[in-house]
Amino acid sequence: MALNLAQKLIAAHLVEGDLESGTEIGMKVDQTLCQDATGTMVMLELEAMGLERIRTELSVQYVDHNLLQTDEKNSDDHLFLHSAAQRFGLWFSPAGNGVSHPVHQTHFGRPGATLIGSDSHTCAAGALGMLAIGVGGLEVAMAMAGQPLYVALPEVWGVELTGTLPDWGSAKDVVLEMLRRHGVSGGVGRIIEYHGEGLRHLTAMDRHVIANMGAELGATATVFPADDVVRDYLEAVGRGADFERWEADEGAGYDHTENIDLSSLEPLIARPSSPGNVVPVAEVQDEEVFQVVIGSSANPGLRDFAVVAEILAGRQAHQRVSVDVNPTSREVLADLITGGWLTQLVSAGARIHQSGCMGCIGMGQAPASGRNSLRTMPRNFPGRSGTEEDAVWLCSPETAAAAALTGRITDPRTLADSFGITFPRPQMPERFAVMDEMLLPPLPPEEAARVHLVKGPNISALPAFDPLGDRLSAPVVLVMGDDVSTDEIMPAGSRVLPYRSNIPKISEFTFTRLDPDYPANAAAVGAHVVVAGKNYGQGSSREHAVIAPRYLGLKAVIAQSFARIHWQNLANFGILALEFEDPADLENLSKGDTVVIEGIHEALRRGRSMAASIGGREVALRHRLSDRQVEMVLAGGRIPLAAQEA
Repeated sequence: MALNLAQKLIAAHLVEGDLESGTEIGMKVDQTLCQDATGTMVMLELEAMGLERIRTELSVQYVDHNLLQTDEKNSDDHLFLHSAAQRFGLWFSPAGNGVSHPVHQTHFGRPGATLIGSDSHTCAAGALGMLAIGVGGLEVAMAMAGQPLYVALPEVWGVELTGTLPDWGSAKDVVLEMLRRHGVSGGVGRIIEYHGEGLRHLTAMDRHVIANMGAELGATATVFPADDVVRDYLEAVGRGADFERWEADEGAGYDHTENIDLSSLEPLIARPSSPGNVVPVAEVQDEEVFQVVIGSSANPGLRDFAVVAEILAGRQAHQRVSVDVNPTSREVLADLITGGWLTQLVSAGARIHQSGCMGCIGMGQAPASGRNSLRTMPRNFPGRSGTEEDAVWLCSPETAAAAALTGRITDPRTLADSFGITFPRPQMPERFAVMDEMLLPPLPPEEAARVHLVKGPNISALPAFDPLGDRLSAPVVLVMGDDVSTDEIMPAGSRVLPYRSNIPKISEFTFTRLDPDYPANAAAVGAHVVVAGKNYGQGSSREHAVIAPRYLGLKAVIAQSFARIHWQNLANFGILALEFEDPADLENLSKGDTVVIEGIHEALRRGRSMAASIGGREVALRHRLSDRQVEMVLAGGRIPLAAQEA
């Protein structure tokens, strides 16, 4: 049987289940990555499991999120992560090296390998023909302990690309077009596989842009073939020997099909405050702009900075606009210097910030209240920027540069007439800057065994959670709508993220974007339930969005549907995730209603259906847990279950 690329990658790593089952499968994990916002919990989980040394091909701990050192918390956590990497046998990338995803692609990406990461944008590595999946931190910890990754077998969505991008179009417009067509849940339960003759015109870093924002579509993964373009990229970063060709078989089919004619694309932009709120730039022209931010894992390549530099070259940014530049790695920064592009940016008035996630995660560069900020980033959820009343738009580097010049949202195709600018085509170097010495390799086992974890006062132990009882009687303390993001469940930003290794403290911020009184109300009632609409938990993989409400007494979430990573995280930490059989039942629920479910253990083990009384009304519910996940939830989570089985 002819297999598509996604099926070939799964088959090469399949250890449980099969390609035809439509149920849960287990896959061998070759590589893992963590970043500092999620990695502290992963390292505490490894400690709780008593792991001596990782069992993956390689694992890397990056420090790229919490780079601002306004007090000791972030610095202390960086020391902890370094000591944990030494103790458990990981590579370590210190603060300032750059964003995990492009750095990993440069140094460790290997066609045909599986990669999971405690960051939802881990899927970016699909640009090199990898099967790369963002997951919760506990999934990464278990993989490092040698366990498979378990996922529901995804469908494969084949997207054929034809033609060539027009002038003033870029890879960002490709994925924005997908979001325009399908919204933030269009990829749920699917792997997106790009194929077709149009791929010849997309570089490996172009593909990274598209694969990265597969997370915004809700996809399990995005895959591109490892073809001549990937070979050329690996040679340009000094790793040509790591190339291996991975492509779909001739005649392979897909569960769903789509076509995008690249030549027909126009500049697109996502309006505040959702990546799925996409419109043509021409439709929103002349909106005033106060900030432009260039960088992030969604536009990390040298070309993405160089094209902005060449548009701004010899000109000044509009006096109203703050142009903020986040180089995505030390290596990109070095190439910007060598190519003269950094001088062009600085001369035009740009502000150069640290190499890292920075503004993307609300760690600096917060915009003025209610003032439009155009960003080459993957997400614009409300408040994610660090400003409560923000107005963040997502766009390509070309569109961002046009706004930097004019002070307004501007279709970049008009720059030829208004500024006499021809579409720039920056000449990329034959070899990119590569600084292998910036990454610290694992210690030998005998030396690693002597390392003690360095824990500052802000690092608390992982909370212990009780098993799920057979009867639940608890109030609904929060009723929410559709597309609730993990940024709304557990905010990011410089005020919150420094407490990422202190669950009691970070829990004080839980759901506060939706209900400032939630932490107090939850603490007052203890065991409780929250209710939501469709696609609950979209966005980040951060498991704090589960652990913190669990710490405050959350026992169950009832929703019309769930985002994949958050749904898995709920099971990992023993929170019951249930869906309405009739989505209309959500309309009849109110805050304060009491949820009563009897015989939970038997119902979970017997089938998919479960009856509940909510506010005195009978409501039919269902779950999608596998037998393995059922036992996890009943035990109180994956770590308690592992302890029972030890």
